[in-house]
Amino acid sequence: MKEEVRSAFRFIPSVNELLSHPEVLEASGGVSIPVLKSWVQQVVEEYRAKLLNGELPVPSDRNSALLAIVALAKGLISDWRAPRVGPAINATGIILHTGLGRAVYPESVLESVAEDLTSYVNIGVDRRTGKRIERDELLEPILTELTGAESATVVNNNAAATMIVLAALCAGKEVVVSRGQLIEIGGSFRLPDVMRQSGVRLVEVGTTNRTHLRDYISAITENTAAIMRVHPSNYRIVGFTHQPELRELVELAHARNLIMIDDLGAGALIDLRQFGLPHEPTAQESIKAGADIVLFSGDKLIGGAQAGIILGRRDLIARIRKHPLMRVVRVDKACLMILERTLQLFRAPERLATLHPLYRVMSTPVEVLERRARALVEMIRASVPEIQAEIVHSTAYVGSGSVPEQALPSLAVALEMKGLDAEELAARLRLDQACVFGRIEGERVLLDMRTVTDQQLGIITGALMRVWQTVCNRVDRETGSGSGSTDVDQARPNT
Repeated sequence: MKEEVRSAFRFIPSVNELLSHPEVLEASGGVSIPVLKSWVQQVVEEYRAKLLNGELPVPSDRNSALLAIVALAKGLISDWRAPRVGPAINATGIILHTGLGRAVYPESVLESVAEDLTSYVNIGVDRRTGKRIERDELLEPILTELTGAESATVVNNNAAATMIVLAALCAGKEVVVSRGQLIEIGGSFRLPDVMRQSGVRLVEVGTTNRTHLRDYISAITENTAAIMRVHPSNYRIVGFTHQPELRELVELAHARNLIMIDDLGAGALIDLRQFGLPHEPTAQESIKAGADIVLFSGDKLIGGAQAGIILGRRDLIARIRKHPLMRVVRVDKACLMILERTLQLFRAPERLATLHPLYRVMSTPVEVLERRARALVEMIRASVPEIQAEIVHSTAYVGSGSVPEQALPSLAVALEMKGLDAEELAARLRLDQACVFGRIEGERVLLDMRTVTDQQLGIITGALMRVWQTVCNRVDRETGSGSGSTDVDQARPNT
């Protein structure tokens, strides 16, 4: 068989012939000839590989080879031209899904930023004086207004905020941290490693589950620069536990002329109890308790652009701004604009559930989720009756290390498709043009309604129709006809 395939290689058109083919040129979208030539060469190699693997029929003449390779080229070139980062449907039930971009930006923010980014923006110039300013100063007024801090700055994420705070304020000295707060997040951010890279010496105190004020007192030496409290973003230690209150640590730090650093992680600006979630320490509470430096993320419970926000004493923020790392970790104009305009929504916290997608999703009643689930099931049964769709109880989570132990009640649509197991169905939904991400439980794919919008129900149904059609096409190829007698062949979607 392989000899037959190899002999058919002579029918494959030349690269130059393919470069001038009208359908290939149209699919290329006007890219330069060198780029298109590289793509066509890859198409030819892919075509050869598929022939050898039996994935394509062996051409009987030059024309059939040309038609097949042009069809393959159009599909592959379309994929290569498409952006690698694009929209996805989050049906996982994880609201701030790190792999799916965390927060969805508020509509009003996006509309405002999209219009303004088509022009120059005053990112580093003071409009009043015409003189240069540091770009992070533009966000200082709203951050100090919302939190009560003396001063504020912004870097590109909270890991960077941790590193620059330690490097600028504590390099060459000791920082005291409770052993139960030595966090690791994301598989690559370990607090001890970051402290080492920042040039500070970590002093661990207490035990994993219990740390007392006396542990901090006994650890302080003449070389101690700061006490650091770290919020356990992605875990909780429960049971026989103890940690000193922030107020106690502040009093101790100030009595010994030390800096009190409070790393809040997710960065709440409002009380989450109004959304049925446990109370998370807020930035305002930390500043009011007397913390000298408070740091947290901008893309978690604020729901803005990825950023690390640093609040605190004016003299300490000034030292951070002057550190050489500041230019390394600074943010760009899009981040500044998105973050500032998202922060403006917190001036009217009672409207967040309406204006901010994060808080809208968290506060959606289960009754609304049930209507959404029923609508999706009805659409699936009408369009692809061969797919089994059932409403099941589910639990959703805020995600990204925010309120990790608290589940939100939810509902999901559980899917089973004849001819595909759950792993393959989930994969095909992800690879579909709609890019639908669900989760697998048992032998079914679950689409959680808390993170799906009403507008996405038809898109999900369309994706399922396309996936079902691929199953039918696969059976056709395997049976050698389009009218086989298998169960899959007997029930086809109405497309």
